[in-house]
Amino acid sequence: MGYKNLQDCVADLEKHKKLVRITTEVDPYLEMGMIQRRAYQNKGPALLFTNVKNTKFPMLGNLFGTLERTRFLFRDTLEDIQKLLSLKTQPEKALKKFYQYWDLPFIAWHLKPSFRSTGPVLTNKIQIADLPQLVSWPRDGGAFITLPQVYTESTLKPGWVKSNLGMYRIQLSGNQYRINQKIGQEIGLHYQLHRGIGVHHQEVLAANKPFRINIFVGGSPAMTMAAVMPLPEGMSELSFAGALAGHAIPMIKPVGAIHELPLPIYAEADFCITGIVDPQRLLPEGPFGDHLGYYSLTHDLPVLKVEAVYHRPGAIWPFTTVGRPPQEDTSFGEFIHEISAPMIPHVIPGIKAVHAVDASGVHPLLLAIGSERYTPYQSTTEPQEILTQANALLGQGQLSLAKYLWIMNHADNPDLKIHNIADFFQHILERVDWTRDLHFQTQTTIDTLDYSGTNLNRGSKVVIAACGPKRRHLKTQGPIPGVLIVNEMVHNVNPEHFPLVVIVDDVEFASRTLNNFLWVTFTRSDPAMDIDGIESFTEHKHWGCRGSLVIDARIKKHHAPLLEEDPVLVKKIENLAVSGGPLHGII
Repeated sequence: MGYKNLQDCVADLEKHKKLVRITTEVDPYLEMGMIQRRAYQNKGPALLFTNVKNTKFPMLGNLFGTLERTRFLFRDTLEDIQKLLSLKTQPEKALKKFYQYWDLPFIAWHLKPSFRSTGPVLTNKIQIADLPQLVSWPRDGGAFITLPQVYTESTLKPGWVKSNLGMYRIQLSGNQYRINQKIGQEIGLHYQLHRGIGVHHQEVLAANKPFRINIFVGGSPAMTMAAVMPLPEGMSELSFAGALAGHAIPMIKPVGAIHELPLPIYAEADFCITGIVDPQRLLPEGPFGDHLGYYSLTHDLPVLKVEAVYHRPGAIWPFTTVGRPPQEDTSFGEFIHEISAPMIPHVIPGIKAVHAVDASGVHPLLLAIGSERYTPYQSTTEPQEILTQANALLGQGQLSLAKYLWIMNHADNPDLKIHNIADFFQHILERVDWTRDLHFQTQTTIDTLDYSGTNLNRGSKVVIAACGPKRRHLKTQGPIPGVLIVNEMVHNVNPEHFPLVVIVDDVEFASRTLNNFLWVTFTRSDPAMDIDGIESFTEHKHWGCRGSLVIDARIKKHHAPLLEEDPVLVKKIENLAVSGGPLHGII
């Protein structure tokens, strides 16, 4: 029934030949991330680096490197999770088929953490400088924790029920963070918009109380998955982790002798950093090579004053690296979609499916299939209810960060699968009316890591909603029918053949693959700034165009730099993968 800790997980993966030990010395400065990214691209095994330069701790990479392995990690409890979600969204099923839910009381028993006075994680005490210092990309501002589980509680309603466990970036060194300090160590804390930790931070500022934070690293993979799971606000990640792990999460309840204000510690974590956010202090954090394929830049962000660093016996440091998708975090997204997709129609009536497109960096592009249900006595030839559904999607947690939302009517093509991206775009481009179907939100929030907008967290959104009969016959020039990819503005375009024109820096690159097109188009454009149109007009404050729509997806001066690897290190790592080398067959 699930893994009690990371050591159990490693042993099980090794037993099933899903993990390889790397005994050659590897530097966590650039080398390890480069190896992990290549192992992911090669659909390789989990990697346990046992000889890590400048630290005594082994490091575990590519743990979630394939969807198949991610499913394997939670093979004993996936059915339990599906039962719980089914009960929440369709409680009538439990009444009709109660015999299928006989074990729900046992599953529910795992939802509440079990509290104890001590645990393995408190066995050893060290300094920040003793931790592995992972630097993934050449321009990174220092070393970062890339798989942290950041635990906070509500000041207004203390306790685990209103707690938040999230994966928020932690900078250990670089900039003004000095890891050789033995007293008063400080580390950086970066969390994005619409995250539960922000609510807790606001509460402590209003109450003028200390903002205590615990950072867990390692432990059961269920805790890592819970930290990235977009749960509804108010639902505890510890409960979800317990169901996914198949046991109640063991938490240590500290007493006053350890902490002035108690905050639980995850007993089976490999590492725990405890501290308090200084309300009067911000320090530069970043740059950091991020999941959009660009660096997130340096910004003044909260500082955590470290009080203690603990680790368990035989501690293992799990890590990942991110970059232009797909990367290891793609497996997180695919797994989360498998779990949560059945809930969507119950959360937003009328919505049949959603797809946050990983190739575009997830938040820049959201596809949706809605339904026009309220006018059965007349044919639906223009978007009505699907516009309401689009607004509802943009009000749902992390879906609210979507920059481009394309939505279609299910009845127009009931057989269309939302993950068939080229067919989805073709369907909409065959039907869209640019004089009517563009709906902008300007001066609003976008993903913190997206630099296509006007400023940090600031940009725009557009909903493109299309329904009704096919109105044009598209021609094909690139990966998607109806899309013309060019390197400068053009006006002599037949909108019946190419209703969408995308301007790029490198036509050959953007046209080569669908993923290239999606990445370039939607990470390098802000709707309000970069959408134009042939024969455009504004009427009653509605903007549209009578000719082709144009998206300028060229790199601009305000964009963040692209992620590029060190060519010297690339050659070194590739040499390790030749026949007879320690990485042969892995990368």
